[in-house]
Amino acid sequence: MKKLVLSMVAALAVGGVAPALAADLPVKAAPAPAVVAAPSPWDIAFGAAGMNDYVFRGITQSNHKPSVAAYVEPRYNVTKDFQLYVGTAGESISFTNHAAAEIDFYGGARWTLGPVVLDGGFWYYYYPGGQCMNVAPLCDVTNLPLNQNTLKADVSFWEAYFKPTWNINDQWAVGLNEFYSPSFLNSGAWGNYFSGTVKFTAPSAWAWGTLGWYVSGEFGRQWFGTTDSFYGLPGTIYAAGIPYTSYNTWNIGGGLTWKQFTLDLRYSDTNLSKGDCNAFTGDFTASGTTNVTAINPGGFGSNWCGATFIAKLSVDLTAANLK
Repeated sequence: MKKLVLSMVAALAVGGVAPALAADLPVKAAPAPAVVAAPSPWDIAFGAAGMNDYVFRGITQSNHKPSVAAYVEPRYNVTKDFQLYVGTAGESISFTNHAAAEIDFYGGARWTLGPVVLDGGFWYYYYPGGQCMNVAPLCDVTNLPLNQNTLKADVSFWEAYFKPTWNINDQWAVGLNEFYSPSFLNSGAWGNYFSGTVKFTAPSAWAWGTLGWYVSGEFGRQWFGTTDSFYGLPGTIYAAGIPYTSYNTWNIGGGLTWKQFTLDLRYSDTNLSKGDCNAFTGDFTASGTTNVTAINPGGFGSNWCGATFIAKLSVDLTAANLK
């Protein structure tokens, strides 16, 4: 009996001590959660392109010759749905005043509201290196191309713009474009451009191997006011300036995409007559005598506003593409 009691006491003693020993053992701390850095609100987009013809709103800016372009656009994401941006771009051109290039400076904001993106801001078109093409005293000296067309040395100007886009689904998007300038090409004539766009992007199941594709089109209207006296016609009712002819423009085409590269093939045209095109552009290659209009009494005709085919190869990157 005595041995039994002692055995029970020993068992209880061991049972009582064991929990105490376990409680006294050091406990390994759980690893601290990894600190995930907040994504930077800054981003940058940039790219370059080469094309057989630089066409702007249906009118060649490169005399139907090849052109190269590049751009860079820093962006700041205030929220996931609100972005501020600035940018600069450059294109090679061929103008009557021998301007060296078109350099663009722009800035604005993009708001994303579900499937709708609202984009608005200001755009400045800078054309350095221009020479005055007119007669004295409008120019310091008489300086005219062979066909006697005229153009100011400085045709730089700015526009305010608003471009909403509705992404109906992953395939279809429709958009509007509104641009307004108080003096288009520094001519003294206000300009207002409004257009509608539609784009279909093929789903991945329709891709041609690694090539994606899309089709798109645009129809727009460019309205103008009356120029200042630099472009006036002395001895006529337009001595103080000519009312540029407003016109329609449209383009349709498609493209192939591979990674960050795009090959876009497009047809572009306007309804401007050759005579009114000459009066607007001051085309140094214009010729003939039969294209007489109210604002183009000399009859020269320009093909800068007619039908053209555009092939453009571009690459567009963001900082995320480089990681």
